[in-house]
Amino acid sequence: MSAPASCARSPLPASSPGVALLVGFRPKASVVDWLAVAGIVAAFSIALAWLSAALGLVAKSVAGANGSTLPIQFLLPFLSSTFVPADSMPAGVRWFSANQPFTPVVESLRALLTGAPVGSTTYLALAWCAVIALAGYLWARAAFRRGTR
Repeated sequence: MSAPASCARSPLPASSPGVALLVGFRPKASVVDWLAVAGIVAAFSIALAWLSAALGLVAKSVAGANGSTLPIQFLLPFLSSTFVPADSMPAGVRWFSANQPFTPVVESLRALLTGAPVGSTTYLALAWCAVIALAGYLWARAAFRRGTR
């Protein structure tokens, strides 16, 4: 399934930029920044797709496959700097937030869209994407081979 088809079926990703503009967000990104944003979003989407494919292949049922992705979809974004700065979190949550993939992805996107200095967060986000995609691919490949014998 292509990304445009997926966005057409799910109104949330397609409507989020419009809602952000309606509530007052004004991006200061250049064309190059927007291309970088698109690249990071694409890389993170591909990485999570491979991880989800692997989880689906090892699940015992359809419901199990669906439920196995819930921590990725709901827990990790809330335990990152998506909604509040990591510095304002308790020590244990702050450490977890600083060392999981959603935080560098969100911070990179935020910096690119607001014109803030990006620093090394983009490289860290892309490294997370590469590691997750590779691990998901290798796991899915191994699970598929086990299931087809």
